[in-house]
Amino acid sequence: MPPGQPVFQLRIRLEDVDPVIWRRLLVPGSVRLAKLHDMFQAAMGWTDSHLHAFRIGDQLFGMHFDDWDDDEIDEKDVTILRAIGDERRFVYDYDFGDSWSHEVVVEDFRRLPIGFKHAVCLDGQNACPPEDCGGTGGYALLLEALADRSHDEHDEYLTWLGESFDPSAFDVAFANAALQRVR
Repeated sequence: MPPGQPVFQLRIRLEDVDPVIWRRLLVPGSVRLAKLHDMFQAAMGWTDSHLHAFRIGDQLFGMHFDDWDDDEIDEKDVTILRAIGDERRFVYDYDFGDSWSHEVVVEDFRRLPIGFKHAVCLDGQNACPPEDCGGTGGYALLLEALADRSHDEHDEYLTWLGESFDPSAFDVAFANAALQRVR
């Protein structure tokens, strides 16, 4: 391989939701999977309130929290470059109760003459669902209720959210500001 700092271009898409929610990131390949989790959280707009894992090829990488699977590899011990290897797709699972599954596609890999420490969000679309909304089914119900003022749960969802929620909102500058705080 030519010399330089490894950089991945990744497209992360939340599965089984409509409208489609995705982000495109440039990610330094030298960081550990635990930090990639932090980067995904920042870019997607999650609040890091739940457990997570990566399924890359036939390997499971996770937090080693409580009763972890014997086959689970500690995400703090593995760089992105080593974990991904030649894989072109993998899965990032977040919140095992709501079961948010993200398909991650490796769109590009290159080595750059200079490295960077932070991920950069290049593009994306739509807002991340609110935490603890009940997974894909709960999110669909939330969107249905918010779109219809006469829906029985419209006011309840507004109160629960504490503010308005725009499912089409995405701001690449805001995502990048959040990514800059990932240390």
